[in-house]
Amino acid sequence: MPAYDLCERTFEFSLAILTLWQKVIKVRGFPRPLANQLLRSGTSIGANVEEGRAGQSKPDFISKYSIARKEARETSYWLRMMVASNLVTETDGRPLIKEAEEIISILTAIIKKTKGINTKYEERSTKSEKRPPDTQ
Repeated sequence: MPAYDLCERTFEFSLAILTLWQKVIKVRGFPRPLANQLLRSGTSIGANVEEGRAGQSKPDFISKYSIARKEARETSYWLRMMVASNLVTETDGRPLIKEAEEIISILTAIIKKTKGINTKYEERSTKSEKRPPDTQ
C-alpha cells in the first residue's frame, strides 16, 4: 500500500479484513471463531489509532498505539495461521500479512519516537546483548 495517513491506512486495512471475513464465513466448515478473532483484532487496529490521536496525554497516546501494535501482531498471527493451514489462499492472505507487518513497523517507530527512544541505538544494543535464559 502507498504511504499515507496512518488513520486512513489502518481504516483501509480494516476494510480489507472485513472483506476477507465476509468471504471466509461463507465457506462451509471454516472455523467461525477463527474468522471472528481475525475480524476483532484486524478492525481494532484502526480504532485504537484513532483513539490514540485523540489521546489526552502522551502516556494515553502511547498506550493506544501500543494496543494497536499488539492487535496488529495478533492479526498477523491469525492471517499466517490461516494461510499456513490453507484456510485462506496465499493470494488473499499474503498481502494482508505484509500490510500488517508494515503497520507494526510504523507503530513501533511512532511509539519509540514518542517515548524518546533512539531506535538505531536501541536496535544495535538489543542485537549485541545476550538475553538470560527463561527461568520459568
